Amino acid sequence: MFTSVLMIEKALTSADVEFVTTLHGEEQVSFHVLLQPRGDQADRLLRAIDDVALGELDEAAREGETPEGEEAQGFGERALEVSLRALHAAGSEAEGRLVEDHPLDALKSLVGEVGADEVIVLTDPHYVEEFFHRDWASRARHKVGVPVLKLFSHSKA
Repeated sequence: MFTSVLMIEKALTSADVEFVTTLHGEEQVSFHVLLQPRGDQADRLLRAIDDVALGELDEAAREGETPEGEEAQGFGERALEVSLRALHAAGSEAEGRLVEDHPLDALKSLVGEVGADEVIVLTDPHYVEEFFHRDWASRARHKVGVPVLKLFSHSKA
């Protein structure tokens, strides 16, 4: 069985589930999902800049309404639960956990713990972080020791 660590920042949509579960054709895949709830004020600014770059001005104006920190914990738990249920419904083995601090350290640890064959980072575009190679996928490539695939979420959750 192929083992993938799937790093996400929000609940998987049905299109996302179909995408990640069909990446390896008929080969059975076991997913270990890491979800990090929203971050701090700096993350809010970067998200707003990304929204503006995408022409989503209404989204940029609403970034301040997005739960963050401890308030985001409950949202993260529900998003993880929804994502795991969707992966199970698609016929995949899946387990997961929330990441509170240092997502790349948690990722590296999990990759070693489960003997992962790959890491899949599935996020919305983050143009500022990507430009400076500070996004999860770019940084993980230098840290985890297995192939890292970066995918963009298909739609808003």
